[in-house]
Amino acid sequence: MTQRSTARDLLAEHGRTHAEEAGIRMGNTPMPLYQLLTLCLLFSVRIKADIAVAAAREVYAAGWRTPRAMAASSWQDRVDALGRAHYRRYDESTATALGEAAALVLDRYGGDLRRLRSAAAQDPGRIRELLQEVPRIGPVGADIFCREAQGVWPELSPAFDRRARRAAAGLGLPRTPEGLARLVSTEDLPRLAAALVRTELSSPRS
Repeated sequence: MTQRSTARDLLAEHGRTHAEEAGIRMGNTPMPLYQLLTLCLLFSVRIKADIAVAAAREVYAAGWRTPRAMAASSWQDRVDALGRAHYRRYDESTATALGEAAALVLDRYGGDLRRLRSAAAQDPGRIRELLQEVPRIGPVGADIFCREAQGVWPELSPAFDRRARRAAAGLGLPRTPEGLARLVSTEDLPRLAAALVRTELSSPRS
């Protein structure tokens, strides 16, 4: 089996991004970018991926798809939404973080994360730094954002974090982001990164 055929198999079996699972239609517009940030915030604690995605769906179903709507919601309503998704242990602290993150995005970027991109001069390293100034978003959350957003912010690509590269090495695929990027089309980069992370998370050592 060639490396390209391995990549195709990965896309076919595991190539669904977390944004797709959460019902986000990615685009370079304020709403999906903020929804992705919210999803990354929900992933930024030790919790199962399916629960984080379910929590994101509950948050969006409640109508909190923009930072303004999130900021207008009550802390208790956010706790209740997270509880419906079985987002336990972290529900109260995450409800607080969601409100604080929305306030930061509104105050600093006018509710539009494209302004974060502009503030970073489209530099990938600076984008990661600014993302980590958002409450609860750390290196893992920034990795997820860059991995999922690389299709709409091309300067982030190829974005393959440590987990993705480790899975690639185990499958006999290139160990570098540039090498992996040569195996699929540009539009499939987020899907390949997601597929590799799923492979890594499902391995016995993870």
